[in-house]
Amino acid sequence: MPLPSPNLDDRRFQQLVDEAKRYVQQRAPEWTDHNVSDPGVTLIETFAYLVDQLLYRLNRVPDKNYLAFLDLLGIHLFPPTAAGADVDFWLSAPQPDTVTLPPGTEVTTARGESEEAVVFATTEELRIVPSELVRLVTAPRGGEQTDRTGQLTEGRDVPCFQQSPEPGDALLFGLPTAVPRCVVAVRLDSRVEGVGVDPRQPPLVWEAWDGGRWQRCETGEDTTGGLNRPGEVIVYVPAGHTASVIGGTRAGWLRCRVTEAEPGQPFYSESPTVREAEVFTVGGTMAVENAETVLDEPLGTSEGVAGQSFRLSRRPVLLDGDPPVVEVSSAQGWQRWELVEHFGRSGPEDRHVRVDAATGEFTFPPVLREPDGTLRFRGAVPEKGARIRVVRYRTGGGPDGNVARYAISVLRSSVPYVARVVNREAARGGVAAETVENARLRAPDALRMQERAVTAEDYEIISRQAAPSVRRVRCLPAGDGTAAVRVLVVPDALPEDGDRLRFEQLIPSEQVLAAIAARLDERRLIGTRVLVEPPVYQGVTVVARLTVRAGAGAGAGAGETDRVRDAVLAALHRHLDPLRGGPDGTGWPFGRPVQYGEVFGVVQRAGGDALVEEIRLFPADPVTGRRGSAADRIEVGPGALVFSHQHQVVVSAREPEARG
Repeated sequence: MPLPSPNLDDRRFQQLVDEAKRYVQQRAPEWTDHNVSDPGVTLIETFAYLVDQLLYRLNRVPDKNYLAFLDLLGIHLFPPTAAGADVDFWLSAPQPDTVTLPPGTEVTTARGESEEAVVFATTEELRIVPSELVRLVTAPRGGEQTDRTGQLTEGRDVPCFQQSPEPGDALLFGLPTAVPRCVVAVRLDSRVEGVGVDPRQPPLVWEAWDGGRWQRCETGEDTTGGLNRPGEVIVYVPAGHTASVIGGTRAGWLRCRVTEAEPGQPFYSESPTVREAEVFTVGGTMAVENAETVLDEPLGTSEGVAGQSFRLSRRPVLLDGDPPVVEVSSAQGWQRWELVEHFGRSGPEDRHVRVDAATGEFTFPPVLREPDGTLRFRGAVPEKGARIRVVRYRTGGGPDGNVARYAISVLRSSVPYVARVVNREAARGGVAAETVENARLRAPDALRMQERAVTAEDYEIISRQAAPSVRRVRCLPAGDGTAAVRVLVVPDALPEDGDRLRFEQLIPSEQVLAAIAARLDERRLIGTRVLVEPPVYQGVTVVARLTVRAGAGAGAGAGETDRVRDAVLAALHRHLDPLRGGPDGTGWPFGRPVQYGEVFGVVQRAGGDALVEEIRLFPADPVTGRRGSAADRIEVGPGALVFSHQHQVVVSAREPEARG
């Protein structure tokens, strides 16, 4: 921990007044009226007040020196980061031509009575490409593909899979071209229903071909019930979708594939058929961020001396995406200068510049005087009179951008044919700028690590610096007998339904994992292999039965049972929370088992006067939903966390016992 700052003078106002009065008694004994009404005492208090202010400023000197020392070490405040989300842009109707949304298209949240709308902007161009069905191909498991387009055109029924479907059977849809980042509707009409499956959970997945493999697609509303009846399936095509040759035909391919049935999930006993099929584009998906991109801002004119600094009009500068682009004019035109962290490796001819993101200040290389009197340039110096500009930089960010899913609903920019927008997942990643106090706390770590990851704590600290939006980081040995470490990353997330988190919120994005992996790769020891990934989540299902005494309290009856059930469910989700649960409320500890007695206490406290009749714990898979056998203790692996999965709480009322 940092050394405590000394208090250079600990006297306060009243102590100064009392000390002055004692001096009066020694030097002027004839002055006997020391009441506050005396004019002399008023003067003493006035000067004591002024001296107290001087002492306050004097005691600020150690803090000022400490901050100057941090600046000397090159420790600067981290800027905020911008929250991001994927937003769906829905067309008013399918269009015959491509609809293009330029980068910087703005969308916002709905403005409330007491809060301003949060503005987001698209990061890239979005092309909503029209589509149609040009090929329909059946691909049974282990068999040859068959083009069914002709049968479909003739209006005949086409079996989607084998007569007795097997996992791996697929129905392929060929589009004229690839439709990356588009939302397509697959409209199907069937005369014969597929038999056996549950329309609410059919054993099907939709996938898109990316040129090398089939990539799984998210799906929206499915009114076909798993190809069981006429309807539409909304398919969100990933960005990697590519036109390729399959079965001798070049097209943008989508497929619907039969999967293995999960325990308790009904499977097809007969293949569904398709009599009519249609595919059309209904929208597109693009990433947005809570940041504004500023273009072509002039910084000023160079004076031709080393160490010049220029400041932007908008700050802070965001560094969690594309870095700012700085250009300097010359006889050959505009020349780009490279942004660097420091000038330690810069040579006299290197066009380098560094930025203080918090203040928006750009600094050009300095010149150092060597012991022998010679000058050593730590980089090139812009010529005198040269104009300096920042071609592009991003500003904004902060935690206000972490809005819930479905909160982004307003299209601020005018885009033809776009009817509505919505974010299917919550925006996340927005972090406030670093405070001075936090910089003081991390200074000892920076001195100890020296930009090298050696211990497990080093890996965790560097990971948090690379991605400030993550909530928890844990470094463990890989366990395979090699010089490898696993860095487990848990993103921050806000509960969207009371105290409940969805499993999807606990998986970090690929961008976050890539940023951490790149930073650790620069600082790891030679020969050390680093794996950056999310932890394993152990689902836990608690089944509890409680009773409340009928007629007890003002809320007795159905209202009381509902209140107790809601309180117990909230307490269970709050306790078994990987981010804010656990014994101390800072997140469930890695590897800590879930025990019967601990859960019983949580339920008992939340239920109040209710009687806990029974509690059972079940391990569960949060992905598949499969539940294991009841146990009094659920083990959690060293690199695993718990996750609440479909708790069941039953509260009933019991009649009060009759008194004799």
